[in-house]
Amino acid sequence: MSVYLDNAASTALVPAALAAMTDAWGRPGNPMSLHDAGRQSRRLLEESRETIAGCVGARPSEVICTSGGTEADNLAVKGIYRARRAADDRRRRLVISAVEHHAVLDPAQWLADHEGAELVILPVDHTGRVDPADLRAELEAHPGQVALISVMWANNEVGTCQPIAELAALAREHDVPMHSDAVAAVGHVPVDYAASGLSAMSLSAHKFGGPQGVGALVLGRDVAAESLAHGGGHERDLRSGTQNVAGVAGMAAALRGAVEAMAANTAAVTALADRLVAGLTAIEGATVNSGDHGLPGLVHVSFAGCQGDSLLMLLDARGVQCSTGSACTAGVASASHVLLAMGMDRAAARGSLRLSLGPDNTAGDVDQALTALGEVLDRARAAGLTGVR
Repeated sequence: MSVYLDNAASTALVPAALAAMTDAWGRPGNPMSLHDAGRQSRRLLEESRETIAGCVGARPSEVICTSGGTEADNLAVKGIYRARRAADDRRRRLVISAVEHHAVLDPAQWLADHEGAELVILPVDHTGRVDPADLRAELEAHPGQVALISVMWANNEVGTCQPIAELAALAREHDVPMHSDAVAAVGHVPVDYAASGLSAMSLSAHKFGGPQGVGALVLGRDVAAESLAHGGGHERDLRSGTQNVAGVAGMAAALRGAVEAMAANTAAVTALADRLVAGLTAIEGATVNSGDHGLPGLVHVSFAGCQGDSLLMLLDARGVQCSTGSACTAGVASASHVLLAMGMDRAAARGSLRLSLGPDNTAGDVDQALTALGEVLDRARAAGLTGVR
């Protein structure tokens, strides 16, 4: 019997999302068309947008539908940076944290390589948390030069939540827009865009029971951004292309369900995570890296003398599915930049696993994973699958 413990990579589609999408797929009509079928499609799109906005503390007009978190991050990072730079060429500095997902890190680096951005990387402590004092120092040292700040709401590998409201307050104090990749957070911890003080925020449906390939960028009406693609002028002229109405409907249904069940789901996965951590700490050479103030149900652990990829495959062969970190970098033969930024040495970083629980998991799943871990750890060490420098 297989056990799925990789919910941080992608969750199963919930029945409410499937039902909403099935209904939408059965309807004809382009939401931009003026006839009745088009108006019906448009109505469903806008009702879904209203639901999404209500779930994250935004206004419907601030929700821009995208193909997922990566596109939303790129639109925010490139689009806002370019708009700010165009308005004032002195604003060339782009500030991000050292633990960002590659969907933020890579476009930021691209801007540095191709458009003259001055990339500034904020350090983190051993838990992966940004110190607001470091952001304040950057802003005060370079007044009028920072174009954009982007710091993720919660880290997708170790689960650490950032002091978003405090960081956003500093950004506003210095008249700098701030974006947050909230892909790992939305649907799992309380997220209120308006209360946070952010200028922009990204989310992705498949992280909270919605379909893959659909997401949104929440963008303030007063925040200037340049489009990455031009065409029909959809989504405030920032994301041209016929909207994925069925996908957006599924995202709205899943998000509504996730928010309504958040307290119950949090209690359930927290209890399972506590059971998992208790079992892991009894394993010789295991170090749990996820902290008390992170995403519920996400457990990150390092095993001395082991290689994460080898452990992952051995566990998979025993029906336990987990990951070594972000699914977007699976198979990449290098230590996680997130773990290195937290001060972990390369050997420990290479010997790490992420086990992420969902509300459908059970105590039996946890026990099966612990049993399998005990077996594969011995085999991995004995077979000499470790020792990566």
